Amino acid sequence: MDFTNVHRLTYKFIEHFGFTPVSRDEDGEVSLAEHMGLGDTLSYDCSYNNLELSFGREKSILEVQKRFNRYYAYIRECLAEYDYTLTGMGVNPYRIYNQNVPVPNGRYRMLFHHLHSYEKYRKLPMYFHPHPEFGTFSSASQVQLDVTFDEIPEVINTFSKLEPIKALIFSNSVLLGEAEDYLCIRDIFWENSTHGINPHNVGPYEYKFKDVDEFLDYISSMSIYCTERDDKYINFRPMPLREYFETVDIEGEYYQDGKYRKLIIQPEKDDLKYLRSFKFEDLTYRGTIEFRSVCCQPIKDSMCVAAFHAGLKKKLHELTKLLDEDKVIYGHGYNATELRRHFVKDTLPSFVDEDAVYSLAEEIAKLSKEGLIMRGYGEEVLLAPIFERIEKRENPAARMLKKLKDGVEIEQIIKEYAE
Repeated sequence: MDFTNVHRLTYKFIEHFGFTPVSRDEDGEVSLAEHMGLGDTLSYDCSYNNLELSFGREKSILEVQKRFNRYYAYIRECLAEYDYTLTGMGVNPYRIYNQNVPVPNGRYRMLFHHLHSYEKYRKLPMYFHPHPEFGTFSSASQVQLDVTFDEIPEVINTFSKLEPIKALIFSNSVLLGEAEDYLCIRDIFWENSTHGINPHNVGPYEYKFKDVDEFLDYISSMSIYCTERDDKYINFRPMPLREYFETVDIEGEYYQDGKYRKLIIQPEKDDLKYLRSFKFEDLTYRGTIEFRSVCCQPIKDSMCVAAFHAGLKKKLHELTKLLDEDKVIYGHGYNATELRRHFVKDTLPSFVDEDAVYSLAEEIAKLSKEGLIMRGYGEEVLLAPIFERIEKRENPAARMLKKLKDGVEIEQIIKEYAE
């Protein structure tokens, strides 16, 4: 991909929709633009291969969908001039043809450097996958929902237990030609990278929190690996927050004039804002919980992710009771993290009954529908793809692999998932 064409698209988009440039990379190109009235943004996540549309606070998901459709249709039309397209897959099927390099700015260069530093940690008893550039070709569908202070423990506990079922419904990340038995390879990308050196930074929560204090204590066990000093991003070995703030001098490195230089820093309270959690449920500074375990979906189904979560949030106590009493997937000696690792594969584990698993998934989807009806915006129509997947017992990744096995060309699937 020629990034010059991506930059042309960005400027066309800004002018057409009245967005304002907010951040530029070191070459002066716009990497983040915002509509100051709506709060919507266009940005590039990790790489100019990954275009991200984010939306300001809205009550109705259908209103977000309208704006998404307008933005997407315009972007697709512009990209067609260069024979490019966007598509709805969690892993770019043409990743080997892309320039898998980071956006040239301090943050993404630091992140790229951090992920490539896994060779330093070979003595650790863990496996590192050979794709440290995964952020340049993998994409997610993330949702943020408002939560009250008192709701935090229950939302974290319950939605963590939901993760295996979400894998069953939403998996859409296949690393073609390498690990096709994984329908959501994105989990592996994060967990078996330098992000996963501390398992408290990735995946679902295995600990059940009884109150916010316990949750905050858990956060202090997460590792920090970067901060800023004098507009320079500093990278250092991952260390739990407790250890970080108890350490007097920390050796890090920063990029300058084409090479990395050593620097000794002292921890500061403001470094907390550089804590990078890659948990599937993440408390944000906006007063929201961000749900981030779902792969990018086929474009026509994009809003089913937000609808599913919003409906279940409305029926939180019922969902909690359902999962706490479940014996279909729980009660076999596996926790949420272990079950998720089974459910992201192309075959369900032998210790669960397939009919019962899909009946549970349908019960959860119906609960979400009830919640959306209670919200009163007509958003329940957005769940149609989920009910269809449950009926057919396949997710987008499984459907793609089936089509490939049946002789359908990947180009045709890319087009289908882009509609």
